[in-house]
Amino acid sequence: MSELGWIVSGSLLMSIIALSGAISLLLTRRMLDRLLLPLVALAAGTLLGGAFFHMIPEAAQSMGRLASGSWLLAGFAAFLGLEQLLRWHHSHSSTDSGENPVSYLILIGDAVHNFVGGLAIAGAFLISPSAGAVAWLAAAAHEVPQELGDFGVLVHAGWSRRKALAWNFISALAFPVGAVCAWGISRDFDVGWLVLFGAGNFIYIAASDLIPEIKSHGRWPWGAVHFLAFVSGLVLMGGLLMFFQG
Repeated sequence: MSELGWIVSGSLLMSIIALSGAISLLLTRRMLDRLLLPLVALAAGTLLGGAFFHMIPEAAQSMGRLASGSWLLAGFAAFLGLEQLLRWHHSHSSTDSGENPVSYLILIGDAVHNFVGGLAIAGAFLISPSAGAVAWLAAAAHEVPQELGDFGVLVHAGWSRRKALAWNFISALAFPVGAVCAWGISRDFDVGWLVLFGAGNFIYIAASDLIPEIKSHGRWPWGAVHFLAFVSGLVLMGGLLMFFQG
């Protein structure tokens, strides 16, 4: 398969994952909580493992130490800034529609996240199919619990289930848009910086959003379950590294 084929098929499949939020309709709140937090812990491990085992070493080979560190930190800082901006905007927003304004901010933030994720995953595929596959798996592991959570928030905020699913999917289409944009600029520029920027994004999401969430629900025995799920994500990414190198 060509580079563009890998990029388009992978990004469209990632968009379809946005529909996984519908699974929450089949689960009780208690069942969803028990499923969601281990998935969040697994996602944190895969995001960090994907960044440190695969994305950073692959992209840093073609860039100097200063440039590599700069793009990595830029990805981290950009999502800190985006999150702060969305929080500030939410605190100054209001709506008369009966739908909580935070629901729109979730969709905007998700669309931006998906666009940058598409850039990063496509950049990884352009470096090598194996790097792209691992980055895709790490991102997919994060998308499932995120989409479950986002769908629940939208319904709780007053959206109908059909509308929540439709707009979640629409925001997810920003992923293939970002992926195709990355492929378009790859003919003129080295896209290694996109992979490092995406790795910074992965590290920020895991360290700032996911790990604090599982730490706040660390009562025994669930704390041990979450830790094992987190380590499983790291082991999975490390195992994939050995598989592709072997």
